[in-house]
Amino acid sequence: MFTIDWKPNKSSSVPLHRQITDFMKEKISNGEWTIGFKLPPQRTLANSLGVNRSTVVAAYDELIAEGLIEGKSGSGTRVVNNTWNLLATTPPPDWNSYVNVGIHQPNLPTIKEINQAEFYPNIIRLGTGELSPSLIPNTLMKKVFNQLSTKEISYGYEEPKGLQPLREQLASYLKTMGIPASPSSILIVSGALQALQLISVGLLHRGSTVLTEKPSYLHSLNVFQSAGMQLIGTPMDREGIETKHISQYKKQHKAALLYTIPSFHNPTGTLMTEERRHQLLEICQQERLPLIEDDVYRELWLDEKPPMPIKAFDKNGLVLYLGSLSKSLSPGLRIGWIVGPEPVVEHLADIKMQTDYGSSSLSQWAATEWFSSGLYTQQLNDVRKELKIRRDFTLTTLNKYFSDLAVWEKPKGGFYVWVRLIPSISIRKLFEMALSEGILLNPGNVYDHQSEQYLRISYSFASLSQIENGLLRLSAIVRRLAK
Repeated sequence: MFTIDWKPNKSSSVPLHRQITDFMKEKISNGEWTIGFKLPPQRTLANSLGVNRSTVVAAYDELIAEGLIEGKSGSGTRVVNNTWNLLATTPPPDWNSYVNVGIHQPNLPTIKEINQAEFYPNIIRLGTGELSPSLIPNTLMKKVFNQLSTKEISYGYEEPKGLQPLREQLASYLKTMGIPASPSSILIVSGALQALQLISVGLLHRGSTVLTEKPSYLHSLNVFQSAGMQLIGTPMDREGIETKHISQYKKQHKAALLYTIPSFHNPTGTLMTEERRHQLLEICQQERLPLIEDDVYRELWLDEKPPMPIKAFDKNGLVLYLGSLSKSLSPGLRIGWIVGPEPVVEHLADIKMQTDYGSSSLSQWAATEWFSSGLYTQQLNDVRKELKIRRDFTLTTLNKYFSDLAVWEKPKGGFYVWVRLIPSISIRKLFEMALSEGILLNPGNVYDHQSEQYLRISYSFASLSQIENGLLRLSAIVRRLAK
């Protein structure tokens, strides 16, 4: 992903294109941008630097004339030389070739664009799946850290499974959901994404197949694919994943496990019914198919509590249960957990120690305080109220501007409205046009290549005024493309 932390000085007497040229020459000559490094498209760099595209074009032209970069149709613009290489008889290593053969695959191109564009100034983020800064409890967070300052806490490494007091608090918390879990069967991780990474490298053979919902958040990541796994999508309906396909898919693809988000599914917002949860667990038991239950959105119910977790009905240790504070409290704490059979948890804890030697001690103590003080329950009540306002406002706004352009279901919780566009238009063109007008989208095809006519609209991040403004302008773009 391309990032840049520099901007030209618009009050300088040095022309903007010359400042950009000098900056890029410095990055190339000091080895930060190595031979083979792919430069961003001109429009992307212009947006990032806050200048006209023509200014970037002039800078690129100058670097091309000096033989430092080269543009080829279809493959973009790359660094082909540097000042030292012009003098050297033996060229330096092509670091790009090392990058290309690394074990971890890069993000999908659209995901990389989204990750980069999220930091553009004044961008309206209509697809971002995290709490708005206004919904993160800054005052309560300060209170928690003030309370910690008066207590004796450790600042060193914690034991492999994580801070014992936190795991004890989590064991009590999980019991309120019907999940009987002792502290020894809980592993603290740095968010649910790390949990998936640990599972991919610690429990699965290279070449294994993972069944997922279709569409699924998992398809927007390369965490399993980087470990050599294959993802197979299983159809969904309004009650969740369709269990009638699982036996066939398991046999046909020799699936190793099934991954599901039953509560307020990402990206569709679907809430799996209690009956479907029982059906899913029963068929996975029959097929001896381990199940990962990703329940990070569970506490974000807006109308009524969701059914009990699948893990609550699991008497055979078939389910690995994932939870997190990232969606309900703060993504910056980086605290999540895995609940499962003790041998599995111990194995994953060993791998985690090899990876990062444990999650942040300070974050773990803070999470312990959130649970033990009762402040987490208060935060959940507060955030549900605010998210319900945002959801209802977004649905009203969609009805206002998209009633003839799209269809959608009312989500009962979570962050997302899964919107299907009625006109047959290029989702890529829509993404590009919206981005050029300062609106960032999450197109459906990053979650399933067949979801070309879908958008994941989030009501959790953008302000109400941004949601109104963004959807109004987005509807105008859709109408232009539909002509």
